[in-house]
Amino acid sequence: MPSPFPGMDPYIETPRLWSDFHSDLAGEIRAALNAQIQPRYFAGLTEHVTYETIEVARPYGIKPDVAVWQTQPEAEAPRAASLAITPAPALSAVELEMPLSLYTVEVHLAETDELVTVIELLSPVNKQRTHKAHRDYQRKRRDLLRSSTHFMEMDLLRGGERSPLQEPVPDAPYYVTLSRATHRPVVEVWPIQLDQTLPVLPVPLLEPDPDVALDLGAVVASVYERGAYAAQIDYRRAPPPPLSEADSLWLDEHLRRLAHVGGDGVGHRCAGGAVLLQ
Repeated sequence: MPSPFPGMDPYIETPRLWSDFHSDLAGEIRAALNAQIQPRYFAGLTEHVTYETIEVARPYGIKPDVAVWQTQPEAEAPRAASLAITPAPALSAVELEMPLSLYTVEVHLAETDELVTVIELLSPVNKQRTHKAHRDYQRKRRDLLRSSTHFMEMDLLRGGERSPLQEPVPDAPYYVTLSRATHRPVVEVWPIQLDQTLPVLPVPLLEPDPDVALDLGAVVASVYERGAYAAQIDYRRAPPPPLSEADSLWLDEHLRRLAHVGGDGVGHRCAGGAVLLQ
């Protein structure tokens, strides 16, 4: 079943769904590029593993991004049952971390394996200032901007801290930024509104080869349907994080309209062009 939204579905940002969406999106972008750039180039995935601290909800469960864990009730806490230990120890807890995979799409020249273009797909940890993944990503971003590699950054998350730009761009919930190695410090920015379709993006290669077109809307639509997200999302609830007032009003009206015309079970929730920078 297709997404009820013309572009990015804000409910995908739900932590329970995002990691699955992120990994599938990287794979779908790789496939879309490889269908066009072979045999001179190829697109591959690189994986970076970071760790995310999980909050334990007492008495039993925790819900990280990608799994559900169960903790033992305090009455069943592990202990040396065969020993008479006195006094009994106090019980506390340590931080529980689980691995989180982040994926990058890389375009290489097939003959020499030269890195030509990097496409970064931001995840929530990349946008949390206090997280190690944020510091690691900002360091990587600076290194790429100093290199001879083209660099595209896809920020399809409304929450968190945006990557820095020297000049302001129109306010939007989503952004795609392209820094061509041959045009720095000028970058192209696509601010994407909630009610807009996702753009067809130019992915640069080595000169004199022309850009290759990446239809981001088609890629996201394919990931949405293959992931069966329509069966997992309750559109009667508000999406996280909170929307702006204008986007919230648009969302309510959009879902109301779909419900009125029989929008495949989508319920109504009660209301609560590129820019160049230098």
